[in-house]
Amino acid sequence: MSQDSFSKIVFSSKSKAQWEKIGGQRRAGIVAPLFSLYSKKSVGIGEFDDLRLLVDWCGKTGNSIIQLLPMNEVGPLFCPYDSLSSFALEPAYLSLRLIEAGLERKFKTRIIKLHKAYPVGKNYVNYSIKAAKLELLWDMFLESKGAGSLDFKNFAAHNAYWLDDFALFKVAKFVFSERAWYDWPVELKDRYPEAVERFKRDNARALNFHKWLQWQAFKQFGDLKNYAAAKKVLIKGDLPVLVSRDSADVWAMRRFFKMDLAAGAPPDMYCAKGQRWGMPTYDWPAIADDGYRYIKAKLNYARNFYDLIRIDHVVGLFRIWSIPVFDSLDASGLHGKFDSSDEAQWGPQGRDILSAMLKASDMLLCAEDLGAVPPVCTQTLFSFGMPGNDVQRWTKDWKVRHDWLDKNEYRNLAVTMLSTHDTTNWPAWWENEAGTIDEPLFMAKCADRKINYGSVRDRLFDLSRSGYGRLRWRADIASVNELAAILDKPREQIKDFIEMYENTYKEKEKLFKLLGTKGKFTEKADTKIIAAAMDFNLKTNAIYAIQLFVDWLAFCGKLNGDPYQYRINRPGTISEKNWSLVSPVSLEELLENKHNAVIKKMIVVAGRI
Repeated sequence: MSQDSFSKIVFSSKSKAQWEKIGGQRRAGIVAPLFSLYSKKSVGIGEFDDLRLLVDWCGKTGNSIIQLLPMNEVGPLFCPYDSLSSFALEPAYLSLRLIEAGLERKFKTRIIKLHKAYPVGKNYVNYSIKAAKLELLWDMFLESKGAGSLDFKNFAAHNAYWLDDFALFKVAKFVFSERAWYDWPVELKDRYPEAVERFKRDNARALNFHKWLQWQAFKQFGDLKNYAAAKKVLIKGDLPVLVSRDSADVWAMRRFFKMDLAAGAPPDMYCAKGQRWGMPTYDWPAIADDGYRYIKAKLNYARNFYDLIRIDHVVGLFRIWSIPVFDSLDASGLHGKFDSSDEAQWGPQGRDILSAMLKASDMLLCAEDLGAVPPVCTQTLFSFGMPGNDVQRWTKDWKVRHDWLDKNEYRNLAVTMLSTHDTTNWPAWWENEAGTIDEPLFMAKCADRKINYGSVRDRLFDLSRSGYGRLRWRADIASVNELAAILDKPREQIKDFIEMYENTYKEKEKLFKLLGTKGKFTEKADTKIIAAAMDFNLKTNAIYAIQLFVDWLAFCGKLNGDPYQYRINRPGTISEKNWSLVSPVSLEELLENKHNAVIKKMIVVAGRI
């Protein structure tokens, strides 16, 4: 599709107003969690003000989009997609030196002490910094003149829809030793009016503190957006499709949630039992009856900080896998079903919700449409003018050619990338996953077909080149006939095995050729192959190419050791290493990197500046 044809489509779509505001030019960008970044001034974790340096780096490299992971306040697992609120920002990101004129000087010694106690630049975030910061922020609040200002009062009044309940939720969590709201005394759990009013009177100062924190975060993040706008850099947010069961939203607006259900994902070729995420699903008819006020309020607040926003798991707005909340945890997603169960309702529901979102905000809505997505979702996104996601490692012809798509076969209406926050980075994928299949999946399929896994494993796979739960095909398994002979099954009984083989055998060699990489084929992710992959991705049809910060660091030669260790999240696992990865270089170092000029030249040549 030509640029003219693309423009005609998006500027006549339901997102016309959003495209007119943002413009239809091709852009490049970077996606990074703030917790992974740091500057010399950071206290224990990346801070709102640190993002100014990332804006400056974008200016040096020609990138013009900064995409952040959700910035909402997180719970005990520190997962930004399982937040305590759809509105409230994470206070750990506050820059202490910018709280209020005069307060930095008064608390300078304590800030320096905290800076030394929680040094940045370690491999993973020490999240105890949050409690330490909040202790200091409480004392700052007690000394704050702004806490009584008209500006603060106006902020609190303007955001009362969510802020009052959020502050109540946070204080009650503290009073009841961080227990989930459904384990609180019944009069507060079920929000008896007299009990709530009494609690407000008894905890007035603490409630004001949490509102003050959100005011500070509002100002600091808003200042960052203004700085980025002056530098012609767009800020892209991330709207999680769900919110934690133990959240202010669910406690205060229970009528909008199906408390008897837990969201998840159905069984598939990667996860035989499916997934159970645990968050309650939405009661969309109840939300619609309220005029979508809850959804509109989320977007209305988000527009203070973002120019674009990613709708996480957009297919969940059409239908979502729903599991009985009291079902065995061991069953994961096995006993779930799609809600709505009536496929004819998926399109109308999704279109109604997305239409309400478009009316609520002038931000360009982008959609995370990865995985098994029904045609009605894809068709709706296109007709609404909303970009989807094309991740290079999955952008293939899976059914006929069993090969990679060329640059001009990528969707124009898409955000393309080498990796996501839920995957390995590109070098780790190239070295450990490309040309492989998942070992647990293969074992499960063998058991299902009564094939002795132990007897076929060595004959099919090169174990010396396999690892991290991935199996690499032996080079001499050069045909489907050889595969069938080793599995000792008729071809019609092993169609799924054949499909796995056809889509992964010699996968690396095929991509190496497509990228036009000069020289001898390499198994290692050297600078040559990383540069070729990045250059290819930048030159695809997609309107936006936004790369994970780890992949940009790999391009700059800043990853040390095994690239597999640089991972933000491993879906389906609970680990202190999830959501805590820290960049191996500071933002100041990134600003001075010798590759910055090379990046800018690549982006210019790709027509993204």
